[in-house]
Amino acid sequence: MSALRIDVADLLRHPGARRPLHFEAAVAGLGTAVARIQAPVQFEFVLERVPDGIVARGTVHARWEGECSTCLRDVAADLAVGVAELFETGPVDGETYPIDGHEIDLEQLVRDALLLELPLAPVCARDDCAPVAVPGVLIGARDLVTTEPDPPADPRWAVLSELEL
Repeated sequence: MSALRIDVADLLRHPGARRPLHFEAAVAGLGTAVARIQAPVQFEFVLERVPDGIVARGTVHARWEGECSTCLRDVAADLAVGVAELFETGPVDGETYPIDGHEIDLEQLVRDALLLELPLAPVCARDDCAPVAVPGVLIGARDLVTTEPDPPADPRWAVLSELEL
């Protein structure tokens, strides 16, 4: 049995029952092209029996590593993601998670929560963070030199310039 598969038979038999859940587990292959979760992932949940199924509320803690999108140095940070999700016997695709017999599997919930919080373009907080210079390649808009004047305004929008806000 995987560490992320939790037996909830006791909760299913007792409506309103609650159980705290604190543990660490490795989740393989968790990351994007620019940031990766480093094992182990820490879980602090309270499982609660509700009329529709089991609610998992709590926090998932993880550390991610990646490369600064500006200076290409290694960067890392901690994530703490709050979750509150419903597990039910007849799950609604994309909205709730399944109860399989008397077990719930937290892996998909963890993947959904952590992957959405990973940065799309990690940046470091260093004062000397500067783009890596590549000859013949423009780094950003600040490197552009404009020699042409602004194009003439479209006469159809001229009335808007007369508005005072």
